[in-house]
Amino acid sequence: MKKVVFKFFIIIGIIILLLILLLVGCVMIADHRNKNYWKYADPKGEIEKKFTSMGDFNVAFKEFSAADCVWKKYEIWYPADMKKGEKYPFVIMVNGTGVKASQYKEVFKHLASWGFIVAGNEDDNSRTGESSAATLDFLLSLNNDENSKFYGMIDVENIGIAGHSQGGVGAVNAVTMQKNGSMYKAVFTASTTSPALSEVLGDDWKHDMTKINIPCFMVAGTGIGDAGKNNDKNASEGQGICPLWSLNESFDNVRNTAVTGRLKNKDHGDMLRYADGYMTAWFMYYLKGDSDSRKAFFGKNAEISDNDNWQDVNIRE
Repeated sequence: MKKVVFKFFIIIGIIILLLILLLVGCVMIADHRNKNYWKYADPKGEIEKKFTSMGDFNVAFKEFSAADCVWKKYEIWYPADMKKGEKYPFVIMVNGTGVKASQYKEVFKHLASWGFIVAGNEDDNSRTGESSAATLDFLLSLNNDENSKFYGMIDVENIGIAGHSQGGVGAVNAVTMQKNGSMYKAVFTASTTSPALSEVLGDDWKHDMTKINIPCFMVAGTGIGDAGKNNDKNASEGQGICPLWSLNESFDNVRNTAVTGRLKNKDHGDMLRYADGYMTAWFMYYLKGDSDSRKAFFGKNAEISDNDNWQDVNIRE
């Protein structure tokens, strides 16, 4: 009897060990896919393919303490071989809930590889735009500091901002509510928390798209997390984080150039990475003047409109 019980526990132990190994393996695979997400994307359009890939710049990284601020530090990704006399466009990335800058370094690295200086922080509550405003001020101080590696390197005429989820709210509020908001030239938001959810979450989640007066590119996924189960603006149940009605409402409210679209078969968390190709193209056009990138969004045959990856596209130039 003792031998039977002993064998039973050995078998149970082996099964538990295998399950642990399987779980660890799944986590490692997911981590690898996230860190190399551009390799696993399936871009359809030529411009989307081009900018989903890594750019030609090698990337370096520096971080600075944010003293006693709740966002803890400023993290900067930039072209490793920045040349004196040249200026580089600058993009601030605004954190989503629970996803600090240090948790999606690969997205910063990707954008920096296309010749941008990119910065973020560790703010858990980015929605007010305060930490983004502080990040912008800090980078501008480095740009004016003769002892800084970034002295004179930032193209202050070409500054953009991008945010995901809560960070989408934060990006909008950084542009519209913060004192240095007028310095931004273009904005990108992914899966921005809808007005319906913002009303529930509190006043500091509110954001006014009618105050956006710079070109704005807004995206979401068709998965249930973003889309929800009910596309009725007034529905009390079944609201997604960024449903189609919210995207369409934002498009109508922006008082400048606007583009919206939904990425097929992707959900809320996916949008942080898998809309990256067109986000990069957006900033390449508006911050670097790359005319080919413009064709992704504008003109008779705008690529995003005919791209099988995308649906519900709206364009106003």
